[in-house]
Amino acid sequence: MTASNMHIKAFFDTVTGTVSYVLADIAGGQAAVIDPVLDFEPKSGTLSSRSADSIIDYVRSQGWQVQWILETHAHADHLSAAQHIRYQLGGKVAIGAHIRKVQAAFRKIYHFERSFLPDGSQFDHLLDDGESLPLGQLLLTAIHVPGHTPADMAYRVADAVFVGDTLFMPDVGTARADFPGGDAAALYQSIHRILDLPPQTRIFVCHDYPPASRAPAWQTTVREQREHNIHVRDGISQSEFVQMRTARDATLEMPTLILPSVQVNVRAGKLPPAQEDGRTYVQLPINAFAGNASMPQGVWQKAPAHDPD
Repeated sequence: MTASNMHIKAFFDTVTGTVSYVLADIAGGQAAVIDPVLDFEPKSGTLSSRSADSIIDYVRSQGWQVQWILETHAHADHLSAAQHIRYQLGGKVAIGAHIRKVQAAFRKIYHFERSFLPDGSQFDHLLDDGESLPLGQLLLTAIHVPGHTPADMAYRVADAVFVGDTLFMPDVGTARADFPGGDAAALYQSIHRILDLPPQTRIFVCHDYPPASRAPAWQTTVREQREHNIHVRDGISQSEFVQMRTARDATLEMPTLILPSVQVNVRAGKLPPAQEDGRTYVQLPINAFAGNASMPQGVWQKAPAHDPD
């Protein structure tokens, strides 16, 4: 099927800078939703589905049937709305098979319940590198692009590729590689799997953090990335990229929503099990990402020898 028979609609979430997509085979009326956002207000702990509902309304207005809900990776900057989309529109939730590595790493950080198994069973389908997914008459190909996390997947269909957090717009650069299991050298190699595609290939990014000089954007091309990406344009070697990425990542704060997001997203967008009081809680593991400069936990657990002045 050619690109002319394919429809792509972007939904930009201004709070997290995330771009979600609806990809559809127009003739067959089949659709996929890529990286949907569940709204979370961290100050009050409030969940809402405003962002996802706009996607649901759009799909329903077109009369399409959702076959797939595709995650490019277990996001650290927003909670996934995969289960809300699935409940409202149907479809199977899919992610890269290496999500098992991410689950194993974060299971230890969050001390998940014993019943949580890092085997990917929380998802409906786990994708291998090069695997094809049918979407009506369209055929999507999964491309394993580790580096940002071990499990990142890009999705190629016709002349388009959805790259997740691997690449940003050329004037923003590339994703960080300092999360558990991240690897700057692997990220460079993954990016070049994408940049080796034909120059006219359309690239759809998952985030945009635009400079003040332009509005948010999410579509570029392989040619534009190779000529202008500030981190990986042609002529930048792997060693240069790794040096830049490592130095830059050392200056970055953790994403605002990483602690609530990851523990939901490794569950395919499901919330943790409710506690005895019937309420669901997310954990805040102390000093999990603070490094060697953090205060030893035991200091905070000891009672003071005397009342402070």
